[in-house]
Amino acid sequence: MSEHILVIDAGTTSTRAILFGRDGAVAGTAQAEITQHFPQPGRVEHDAQEIWQASLNCARRVLGNRPPESIAAIGITNQRETVVAWDRETLKPLARAIVWQDRRTADACRRLRDEGREEAVHKETGLLLDPYFSATKMRWMLDNVDAVAQAQEAGRLAFGTVESWLVAKLSGGAHVSDASNASRTLLLPLGEAGFSSDLCDLFGVPHEALPQVVDTHGEIARTDPELFGRAIPICGLVGDQQAATIGQGCLSEGETKATYGTGAFILANHGTQIPHSEHRLLSTVLTQNDGQRTYAIEGSVFVAGSLIQWLRDSLGLIDSAQETEALARSVENSGEVVIVPALAGLGAPHWRAEARGLIAGLSFSTGKAHVVRAALESMSCQTYDLATAFAADGARWESLRIDGGMSANDWLAQDIANILNIAVERPRFVETTALGAAVAAATGAGWFADLQGAVEAMRGPIDRFEPEMGEGVRKERLERWAQALANA
Repeated sequence: MSEHILVIDAGTTSTRAILFGRDGAVAGTAQAEITQHFPQPGRVEHDAQEIWQASLNCARRVLGNRPPESIAAIGITNQRETVVAWDRETLKPLARAIVWQDRRTADACRRLRDEGREEAVHKETGLLLDPYFSATKMRWMLDNVDAVAQAQEAGRLAFGTVESWLVAKLSGGAHVSDASNASRTLLLPLGEAGFSSDLCDLFGVPHEALPQVVDTHGEIARTDPELFGRAIPICGLVGDQQAATIGQGCLSEGETKATYGTGAFILANHGTQIPHSEHRLLSTVLTQNDGQRTYAIEGSVFVAGSLIQWLRDSLGLIDSAQETEALARSVENSGEVVIVPALAGLGAPHWRAEARGLIAGLSFSTGKAHVVRAALESMSCQTYDLATAFAADGARWESLRIDGGMSANDWLAQDIANILNIAVERPRFVETTALGAAVAAATGAGWFADLQGAVEAMRGPIDRFEPEMGEGVRKERLERWAQALANA
């Protein structure tokens, strides 16, 4: 009897394998950190082989002595936009993966903007010309990595995002990408089934090196029997932010979630009509089943949890992220300290790749707690900027569902509610990215008739935070934020 869904959650800083039951209960988990490589300022890389080996090892650890027949299906969710290049025949990576945070193609994006290309690209793909997305990363590899160029000349080059790479390794060679991830590449028109030859020509990406675009749920491939003892169907592939949207149950138009992980990502369900933002938000595929798509509007912030990691690892202000809540509560306010966390430029709605991080308002009275509190406050202020942009596009939030590792901080959850002046909901199980992949795989495996039924069965209870900040305090906070932002 198949009792569990196995989820591989291949994130930016770690890879995890989680077993979910039919009721959403977690039956086991295993995790491994992923090495971050920073060869130059603005460059971020991963070892694709390490991602694969860590994912496989975690999956085997979490399965333990369970018979392979107990696993109904595999779901995969992943850091999006990160590009892997590999040899189709050997399935060996040809270079380090270029991570979504990487800014090395900023000049290439600027040239295309200067040529007047952005409006047409935005209309087709829902995306902007920013190094965040995949296409310019692929071109950079072709221009700068001999092994990638040689593989292309030999007709053996495969490009893909992380879920594509993992499926290739799990299956022994299938080259696919689900629609939610494919819609983050700058190469997929939102209204078309596959990658565009015209867009490939614009960015200089060989169409033949790209994967086939497939559904987010349904049987997509099967694993090599030698890996787990039988061929297990892969029935869910979803980019991490779309997965979190599913896991939060945002399956009706207008429902909105915010995930606070390495970055912060807000998605609002837009139904079956292709959205077009006039305020520099993104349009993206949320789900696809039998070729039919549901879309979302998205705002992406590049630095969220990675700011806390920076305070820990680079500045040594804290020993662990868990300390931040107590430190924030230990002071009455931030002492007028404001942090603009533009350590990798500014994402939506500003899209300023050249911006750099800023700490303003320091004085002799500033202590560690003020800086840590200001770091958390920057999450609320970035969310406010996005809420303003969403509202300008006609998508005013009635409430916000939050998740991700940072959302476990009760002080931060309350501060977000305060600054937005709306109710914030947080599930008791905050790792909704993995849950969303489980929901997709469970639906794809036939456990449930649709995603809604799966969410109702697998999503647990929630906590609710109501706003309680005075208007004067809110206004003062936001004015200081706007002033600091202008100087970043």
